[in-house]
Amino acid sequence: MASSSAEQHEIAAEQSYVDAVYERLEESAKVAQSLVAEGFARGHVGNEGGLVERDAMVYQASRRLSALNAAHDGLVFGRLNLTGGDSRYIGRIGVRDADREILLVDWRAPAAAVFYQATAQDPAGVVRRRVLRCSGDRVIGVEDDLLDAENAPDDLEVIGEGALLASLSRARDSSMHSVVATIQKEQDEAIRAPSRGATIIGGGPGTGKTVVALHRAAYLLYTDRRRFESGGVLVIGPSTVFMKYIERVLPSLGETSVTLRSLGEVVDGVKAARHDESVAAAAKGSSRMMPVLRRLTTAPQRGEPTEFRYFYKDDVLRLDARQLAGIRRHLLSGLKRNRAYTRAPAALVDALWRQVAGERALDKGESGFIDTITSDDAFAGFVEAWWPPVDAVELWRTLPQRIGELADGAFTPDELAALDASWAGAGEGGEPSIEDIPLIDELRYLLGEVPHTDDDDDDVPRQLMSFERRERDDRDDRMRATRSIEDDSFAHVLVDESQDLSPLQWRMLARRGRHASWTIVGDAAQASWPYPEESERARTEALEGKPEHAFRLSTNYRNSAEIYELAAQVATVAVPDPDLADAVRRTGEQPEHHVVERSALPANVLTSAEAMLSDLEGTVALVASRADVGAIGDAVATLMEKYPDRLRVLEGLDTKGLEFDGVVVVEPDAITEESGSGWRTLYVVLTRATQRLTTVGSTDRWRSTIA
Repeated sequence: MASSSAEQHEIAAEQSYVDAVYERLEESAKVAQSLVAEGFARGHVGNEGGLVERDAMVYQASRRLSALNAAHDGLVFGRLNLTGGDSRYIGRIGVRDADREILLVDWRAPAAAVFYQATAQDPAGVVRRRVLRCSGDRVIGVEDDLLDAENAPDDLEVIGEGALLASLSRARDSSMHSVVATIQKEQDEAIRAPSRGATIIGGGPGTGKTVVALHRAAYLLYTDRRRFESGGVLVIGPSTVFMKYIERVLPSLGETSVTLRSLGEVVDGVKAARHDESVAAAAKGSSRMMPVLRRLTTAPQRGEPTEFRYFYKDDVLRLDARQLAGIRRHLLSGLKRNRAYTRAPAALVDALWRQVAGERALDKGESGFIDTITSDDAFAGFVEAWWPPVDAVELWRTLPQRIGELADGAFTPDELAALDASWAGAGEGGEPSIEDIPLIDELRYLLGEVPHTDDDDDDVPRQLMSFERRERDDRDDRMRATRSIEDDSFAHVLVDESQDLSPLQWRMLARRGRHASWTIVGDAAQASWPYPEESERARTEALEGKPEHAFRLSTNYRNSAEIYELAAQVATVAVPDPDLADAVRRTGEQPEHHVVERSALPANVLTSAEAMLSDLEGTVALVASRADVGAIGDAVATLMEKYPDRLRVLEGLDTKGLEFDGVVVVEPDAITEESGSGWRTLYVVLTRATQRLTTVGSTDRWRSTIA
């Protein structure tokens, strides 16, 4: 290992180069800012062409400026010393000097691939790979890997213990960071996989699946920007907590044009943040719910009129419940409910005209009858009440009252009771759960959208197309989907924690990715969905016809070996033949286990949390079952006020995808018994800890099970 003075000399030399890159970056930013100003100025020329030119110039310049600003922190992170004596610097974005010579290679460019793919066994022309550790624009350290000693010059310095091991010891904070400087060969292969079809990234906890998938999204945007930026890239994660955790990764890689959504935010205009308890969640996500939703969209709505009488000349015209049902079947035979909205008035008029028998009425003719009835407020009011446009959210709100009649034996009494409990209050304006969002989305597609109508349409009288409907003062305040189903699709869909998806969630995402390429990340041993075979069938349908490229990440970079050895024992109980990764480091810190009286539990959790916060520099999580999480939050409220950025209290499922320096697991037995997937949830919770792990419980059955 080189001396401290040699390291400082190397840092100073690298700083000189980094300064030159940042100077050029600032010049580029000034050019982008001037282009924005020039673009706005062109909008004053007074013609439409000037406005179009302005918008295009401002958009492109602003996008470039955003990329430059996002990449500022740690812009230069890598250097390659090649066998020919040349050096190549790698960074978050590409930078050229005033003569268009390359100063910095974008990490996604083909020329940068060797930075990740070269190994000591196959150096690929690389003598030394160096990672620059930076704080802002200052170089604070370097870490070297000597890959080709035979071709190394005698004066080549090799600094540090290697970039990967150095990065693993870094304290965690509240955000996920890019690993663009320390991507390993097997990870890079997944990142640079073909863009077509579905790329499946598997592996155990801590193998970098999530961050690799995010880097893949940035790579795809770089290699085929026109396709993916115009069509859109959708990133789906399990929770809002998780999405907040990862939200800075893509901007730090120079990409700001990606849509990030949790599973509770997939439908525009509708949001959910809470999970249902396990029985209700499984019922809502099951494919057994599909026939129920179909019946809901085609059945008469509560409060619909069941008959209509109309006096015309000498005739009394009447449509009873049986006749209205026949008209309903006719309308729905070829159209979805809302698509048939403009056809309903004409169908009713036609049925009424067939009853006309009086001489005076017949003399008036059909056109006279149509003119009369379609101008009548009574008829317009009936049509509005019998076949109004139906909103998916409003229809979902009626499901709690109708599930019993529509289920037709699909659910057990216990499941129906759990569904009723989960929907308590929803019909009165309550908020949906995360598991309700796919139901609302399914209803959107089953109902269809009301077609655009033209008041000059000659096929249907104007009154049939545009009769006035009652205005509801509170309508705009209600939650509703705000995006057309025609605009739901994306060019690429990235799904993290895919093992947790229910069949209806797979259907919801499939509608966003019918013509898209996919990146799918998951690990069966961490699944919270209790029926994996059913979910796998739904996944297969979602990806129908798409070629699949599978990658397995095999090394656990997150957990210490001591922590993962315990977690692996839990995994073998959770699922048969779990995909266990190899933990690469040891800390000498074994997990601690405290068994205390239930009454002493809060105090012990508080003491354990205080100890971790004192001993560790980074974040600490207290994880409990749904039943216990509120009480634990109350017990450590003062401590959370003291450490607002370092201490979190979470349910097991909300830890998905996250990592913390220390984790205190509260009542592990309660977590395992909370649902049918409880053991898998405990496996997830244990593998969130990078350095320290403590369990606190009033019972210890789980340890007896894994012994």
